[in-house]
Amino acid sequence: MGRKRSTKPTSFDIAYLAGVSQPTVSRALRGSKSVSLTTRQRIEAIARELNYSVDKNASSLRSQRSNTIALLFFEDPTPDGANINPFFLAMLGAITRASANRGLDLLISFQKMEDDWHVRYQDSHRADGLILLGYGDYTLYTERLSQLVASDTEFVRWGSVGEDNIGATVGSDNFGAGRQAGEHLLALGRKRIAFLGQADEHYPEFAERYRGLCAALGAAAQVVDPALQIDALSSEGDGRAAILALLAKGIQFDAVFAASDLIAVGAIHALNDSGKQVPQDIAVMGFDDIPAASLTSPPLTTLMQDLNLGGELLVESLLAQIEDRPAPDQTIPARLVVRKSTAG
Repeated sequence: MGRKRSTKPTSFDIAYLAGVSQPTVSRALRGSKSVSLTTRQRIEAIARELNYSVDKNASSLRSQRSNTIALLFFEDPTPDGANINPFFLAMLGAITRASANRGLDLLISFQKMEDDWHVRYQDSHRADGLILLGYGDYTLYTERLSQLVASDTEFVRWGSVGEDNIGATVGSDNFGAGRQAGEHLLALGRKRIAFLGQADEHYPEFAERYRGLCAALGAAAQVVDPALQIDALSSEGDGRAAILALLAKGIQFDAVFAASDLIAVGAIHALNDSGKQVPQDIAVMGFDDIPAASLTSPPLTTLMQDLNLGGELLVESLLAQIEDRPAPDQTIPARLVVRKSTAG
């Protein structure tokens, strides 16, 4: 005699009726605050209507974790062929250490716009969640982040912290750092400060640094000249090109604040090649404090991001999500490191 098919409702039935994913149902029924109150109440009401009860054994199996997280670097072309921004490469040690301290294994790979990251990692149970470093054009990246949220992928990223963030974010106080840069250069008597970096919605971290610089200039009653802002992405080549563009236009400037150390290094090379002395003629400072910053000629003044704290907070934020704990966005102050490129 054939076995009678069970009509016992499942979490997939609830998900269908609620118009959400099955993982969202599981979180809601566990009381996770990662699910909005309205959605949680709707799911609970449907569960009661179906007389749904949690299968403890199945729930236990589903909740088993791999105790592995994935660190995905955004592919960023570099002269050495590593395709990883040196700043993010320097953060790798801090993330590895923070993971090991929590008994977590770490998978490392590249993230590409055309790839389905969550399918390869969390959905395949290779990793419990993702740490994302770098993103290129943020206006293109937001669609991918929204897809990760829709698929209930646990993730945290390093980037600009704002009210419109998608997913959990850890990052530096870019506005405060930009203001520090402006105040430092103004204190040295520099008044015509060029900003090298694309300062718009495509690169929000650079934009916040520029806004901070403008705030410092405004507080010192200095005019903000839009002609002194030159678009540049995070490469030495862009730094060189930005300086050459300023010089070709005959725009007067006595200082440079570059949105990254790589841009600043290129700027110093271009100024040296053009017969300008750094810092006597033009002071230069960057942002990140990558290892190369202390090796330039002259050594580069910069704003240091706390790599150890950043790595710690990224891992802790991701682990909080995996464990259904609150994971608020975190902002880290940057510290001014003065070297001879501004105070020679």
